[in-house]
Formats: sequence, structure tokens, C-alpha cells
Amino acid sequence: MSSPDFARNSDNYCYRHPDRQSFVLCQRCLRTICPECQTQAAVGVICPECLGQQAKTQTPAQRKAERRWSRPRAVTATDSRPLVTYGIIAVTMLVYLTQLIPGSPVQELLAFNSLYVAPAWGFAPFQPWRLFTVLVVHGGFFHVGLNMLAVWMIGRSLEPLLGRWRFLVLYLLGGLGGSVGVALIAPGLWVVGASGAVFGLLGALLVIGRHIGANIRGILLILAINLVIGFVPGFQVAWQAHIGGLAVGALVGLIYARTRSVRRRALQIWLLVAVAVGLFALLLLPPLIYR
Repeated sequence: MSSPDFARNSDNYCYRHPDRQSFVLCQRCLRTICPECQTQAAVGVICPECLGQQAKTQTPAQRKAERRWSRPRAVTATDSRPLVTYGIIAVTMLVYLTQLIPGSPVQELLAFNSLYVAPAWGFAPFQPWRLFTVLVVHGGFFHVGLNMLAVWMIGRSLEPLLGRWRFLVLYLLGGLGGSVGVALIAPGLWVVGASGAVFGLLGALLVIGRHIGANIRGILLILAINLVIGFVPGFQVAWQAHIGGLAVGALVGLIYARTRSVRRRALQIWLLVAVAVGLFALLLLPPLIYR
């Protein structure tokens, strides 16, 4: 649970809705705002008060141009829909449909095997994109259905809290962590699915939930069940990807929780870059370990 100091700090809550915690700041006044109070602007999201002040300072020509080019949408409307979550689900389902075409080579071209990212072994051509494309190919309807259901359930809460780009980075780094986990623990294993990215979302949700004082018992229960299933005989589950995604997701969640202020934005970006570089560097180990 969060510390009493965190709960007493008003900067961790929307200034217009003190009962709502958020990680997003208005880019003009730097006050915390919840999804309902966010309006997309050229500089990022801004709060209703800054939006009103911006409207007051507009010249007649600017107001006329805005009315002309913004129809029919209302300029004050707040779009807090988890669009990245919807996009991930749409792309994944589209790729799955292509897998159903008789003779489709999609799964063979996009599935992950560490042999394709370790040129030192010399067993297969270098195809690093498989580290990420594995997230959009699945082994069957229930496989893709359960993974996308998890993405939808977590994304509709976590994406508005983090913001779209942070959520997308989290998803991709979690998926990368899952692929690296497979390469380190089970080199040569073929895997498909977005499980690494899903566990990355769960790991971040666990850390951020604890940081903001949310009840994380349900998340712990889901994690425990899914991790145990990976070790049950008869279940063909890439538990290596689960562990890798979970670890990276928790690390990214910690970075987001500790660098949420605007003055730490550069630090946040560099830390995320360091995580990505570190994961790619770990891919150099399997050829050295499994000679």
C-alpha cells in the first residue's frame, strides 16, 4: 500500500476531483488531472481552466479558423478512450484472421525463436523483428481470445492512467522482455502470443497499484494462477515469456511511478531507453551460455 505521505500529497490527485488519482499533468499549469479533465492540445493534454484561458486569449481570426477546421467535433470534448488498447486488439485480431487462410505462412514468418536473434550461432538468418511480431500471432482462437480479453480489461484502466504513448511503450517493452526471457531460459524454443506483453501490463499494474494505494490482492491472485499454470504438465504455456514480461513490466511501472513529474520527463525517457538497450544486450548471453 502507499505511504501516508503519498496519500496526503495533493499532487498525486486530480485538482478538480480530489478523490481521483492520476499520473498525467496539465502541460500548461502542471497540475494533476484525471482522464475526465484532460483535453488534447498541441502541447499535450491541458486542464479545463487552461483551456478556458487559451480561448480568452485567441484573436477573432484564430477563433474563426478553429470553428472552421474543427467541425463537427466540439473543441472542448475530452477523449479518454483507450485507443491504443483498441488498436492493439484490432491489429492482433487482423493478423489472427490472416492465419486462418489455408496455407498462410504468417505464423512461421512472425513467430519467435531465439535462433533468429543470435547470429553467433549461425543456425538461422538474423530476423530481430520476431522479438515483437510474436505478439500478434497466436496458436488458436482461445489463445488469442484470452490474451486480448486481458489486454482490454487491463488497458481500459491503465491506459487512461498512464497516457497512450506510455501505455504503448509499456506493452512493447513487456513483449520484448517476454521474448528475451525465452531466449535466456529456453533457447531454440518456438513461441507465439502476446503473453509476455500481458504479463508486462500486469507487472506494471501491480507496482503502480501499490504505489497509489490500490487494492492489489486481485492482481496478485491472477498472477499466481497464471504463473502456476505455466508449470502444470500438459499445459503448453511459455512460462519463460511470462516471467520475462512480468519482470520488465514491473520495472517500467516503477520508472513511471517515480518519474511522473514534468521535470523528470527526460529522466523517464532515458531510463526507458536504458531498459530497452539492456534487454537487447541480454540477447548476447545465450550463445555464450549454451555453447
